Amino acid sequence: MSSQNPSLPWLDPGQDFPPISQAWDQNSPAPGLLAAGGELDVDTLRRAYSNGIFPWYSEGQPILWWSPNPRMVLDVASFRIQPSFKKKIRQFRQMPFYEIRFDSAFDQVIQACASSARDGQAGTWIVPEMIAAYGRLHRAGFAHSVETWVDGELAGGLYCVAMGKAVFGESMFSRVSDASKMALAALVGFCRHHGIAQIDCQQNTAHLALLGAAEIARSLFLKRVSHGLAQTGPDWVFDSEYWHHLLASKAVPT
Repeated sequence: MSSQNPSLPWLDPGQDFPPISQAWDQNSPAPGLLAAGGELDVDTLRRAYSNGIFPWYSEGQPILWWSPNPRMVLDVASFRIQPSFKKKIRQFRQMPFYEIRFDSAFDQVIQACASSARDGQAGTWIVPEMIAAYGRLHRAGFAHSVETWVDGELAGGLYCVAMGKAVFGESMFSRVSDASKMALAALVGFCRHHGIAQIDCQQNTAHLALLGAAEIARSLFLKRVSHGLAQTGPDWVFDSEYWHHLLASKAVPT
């Protein structure tokens, strides 16, 4: 079968994923596509993320599993924080009606992300089955929300998957200017404090690149994931001390 029209393995529930080396290459119709089918139970999702695989599909499609090469990753040491945003963080810390919370409203966060279109897409890839699946993953302790609250209202945030010290970003939303960026900055500060080196961003977008994310070889990404999985993960509780890891760092030029 030519690379222009590769075959796609179909997974039965519980079946092992094919080797990621079989993911469609850059010359294929859908680079990084690995398999279809299977199910979105906690065990399957854990196996997927542990091997650098994630689900991404739209309403009316079967479950599609992806492992792009190269992989978009945010090295937390390379997070770009401009002087104007650093000033906003200082203001945020001093105002009692601004707050970062972890895991206080996971269902609200993922629902809000589902209501926001991904860059370049009409509609959403966070279909009801995905919302239910990541809710189960959250209750099992492997998915987390990072939330920006303003005057008691959820203003923005993100959700991610985390196993050990391997962190995989999923989606963000904002209802107030910079609210999702504040949540991401909080996650970066948390990761720096706990020795978590990278946040998986899955696919390349201009917005992520502006924040310091970059593509790396999948082999290197998987090596880092394996290292993170072998370590004990931190408690997912936010402390204002984590802001120091951002405020003390120099701004990274664009």
